[in-house]
Amino acid sequence: MVDVIKNISQIALNRPGDDDKHDEKNFTFDNVYSDQSTQREVYDECAFPLVESVIGGYNGTIFAYGQTGCGKTHTMMGLPDKENQGIIPKAFEHIYGFIDDDSNKTKKFLVRASYLEIYNEDVRDLLAVDIDKKLELKENNKKGVFVKDLTIISVKSVKEIEELMDKGNSLRKVGATAMNDTSSRSHSIFTIYIETAEDVSNACV
Repeated sequence: MVDVIKNISQIALNRPGDDDKHDEKNFTFDNVYSDQSTQREVYDECAFPLVESVIGGYNGTIFAYGQTGCGKTHTMMGLPDKENQGIIPKAFEHIYGFIDDDSNKTKKFLVRASYLEIYNEDVRDLLAVDIDKKLELKENNKKGVFVKDLTIISVKSVKEIEELMDKGNSLRKVGATAMNDTSSRSHSIFTIYIETAEDVSNACV
């Protein structure tokens, strides 16, 4: 049995019928969630602060890891309705909501996106014309680690960035497993790049 003890951010594992809990194993995390937790709750506690820091100029990563069928896709993508959208579409709304805010009219934003897949240790560009071309992982002092020739596309709205992700998702490697008929057979990385410029010509010196 799995018990979620949210007030102390702990997961407790017990054997069914073990009332004295002498074999109970406890694991503590930054946040824990049960099947009653909402997508909004997960986003606000885990993703919102990170997206805010990215908008402020820092790098950030949200990484979903787990066994097939455990809920990674539901957490990251969710369902089409706004209440049950996952972390990724909520992040899109968050970013463009900030850009469209009236207080940011003196700033200019450039938002770009890339989408790659790692399958059988090969890197594929899900937004390229030739998605079967194997890309190389490179490293230098200026860029750090990067994927050579990766397609990076400018996106001007939530609709455009959603269409880009949908295109990439349709080209991912999927296949049936014993636990999931449409399991993704790969790892994917969707990256959003945000650049900001501000007119300081009228600023006081």
